Amino acid sequence: MYHEKQQRELCALHALNNLFQDKTSFSKSQLDEICQTLSPNEYINPHRSLLGLGNYDVNVLIAALHMKGCEAVWFDKRKDPSCIDTSQIVGFILNVPTTYKVGFVKLPIQRKHWIAVRQINNEYWNLDSKLDAPQCLGNESSLLQYLREQLTSNEKQLFIVCTNEVGNTHRWLRPEGETDQR
Repeated sequence: MYHEKQQRELCALHALNNLFQDKTSFSKSQLDEICQTLSPNEYINPHRSLLGLGNYDVNVLIAALHMKGCEAVWFDKRKDPSCIDTSQIVGFILNVPTTYKVGFVKLPIQRKHWIAVRQINNEYWNLDSKLDAPQCLGNESSLLQYLREQLTSNEKQLFIVCTNEVGNTHRWLRPEGETDQR
C-alpha cells in the first residue's frame, strides 16, 4: 500500500498520490503549474500559499483530478453518507481544519488539511499524510460511520472522487429509496 507522509504544506499533493496509490500521479511542479493556469496574471497566486510551499486550494485539486479523468463531487452533509454507492467511486477526499505548528510549537492559526480515503483490498483506509501509517477503517459500514463522525463538524468538507462518467450521470448516488442502511 502506498502512503506519502506529510512534507511542508503539500497535503493536497499527498492526498492525490495516496488516493491514486502512485507516487508519480502528481508532483509539486504539476500542482504549481495548475495554480499558474488558474490565475495566470496574478503575482501572488490565490490557489497556494504565499511562499509557494503548497497549501493548495480546492480548485487545484479539482483541476488535478480532471487530468486523471476524475472529478470531485461536493457531498451535501445534510444527507447521510449511506446514499453514496461506494462501488461506483474512486475514493474520498476530506478537507479538515488543522493546527499550524512551527517545530513543536502550535500557533493559534487554523489551516485546512486534505485527506484521502479509499478502498484497498476490500477494506477502507484513511491515508492521511499526517499519520505514521495508513489507518484501516474496516468495511463499508465502518467507513460510513467514520464519514458520519467527520461530517458532524461544520468545518469539514467531503468530496467524492469518481470518474467523469460516473459524476456526469450521478451514479455515485444510490437511487432514492435504495439508501444503504449500514
